[in-house]
Amino acid sequence: MTEAGRSQPTSTARVRRQPQQARSRARVEAILAAADRILSQEGYEALTMRRIAEQAGAPVGSIYQFYPDKSAVVDALGRRYLDAFKTTIDELVERALAGELTDPVAVMIDVYAELFRSQTGGVALWAGRHLSPELARADEASNMLVADGLQRIVEHLTGGPGGREVQRATRMVVWAANAVLHEVFKSDGEPDLETVEELKRMLGPYWEDLRGRLVAARA
Repeated sequence: MTEAGRSQPTSTARVRRQPQQARSRARVEAILAAADRILSQEGYEALTMRRIAEQAGAPVGSIYQFYPDKSAVVDALGRRYLDAFKTTIDELVERALAGELTDPVAVMIDVYAELFRSQTGGVALWAGRHLSPELARADEASNMLVADGLQRIVEHLTGGPGGREVQRATRMVVWAANAVLHEVFKSDGEPDLETVEELKRMLGPYWEDLRGRLVAARA
């Protein structure tokens, strides 16, 4: 459980053996980098063990030394993407606690959009969430990380725990942002960044209404 009592999503990569030597670690890095490139450039359905081997410049058998199947590679990549999400959201929470954040929804959207922009492999992975239960869980885990961070920020800015109301509201914000950003950062063209600004305009009044209700309830 987190310090606020909420469970954090976990991800455990299914590996045959952990790389111990520098050469093995470099091979695993090359495998995951190759998988990320395929996801970024060709999408989830193009990701196969043979294509990963081709991109990594390695025999297929060397991949099986570490990962028993494609799903295990996806698990490992998903954990990396989630780790990056968690680091970014934790930094955002620290900014809020330090008094550097007054418009959490707009800043969260900017941060979330940057994660989409910089992690094109991750976006392709989450876009395939309808293809398997594992991908659906990974997509939900990323949403939960952002929603939990936003909930902590909202509770700090409004003076205390908000219970189910804040939990519901922050998840609604993240679900809406996630759906729009998936459309904005589709791989078939340049992202329409003006739509990101429209998203802020849409969610800004919702945040102001929520803050007003919470502050009034605590007065």
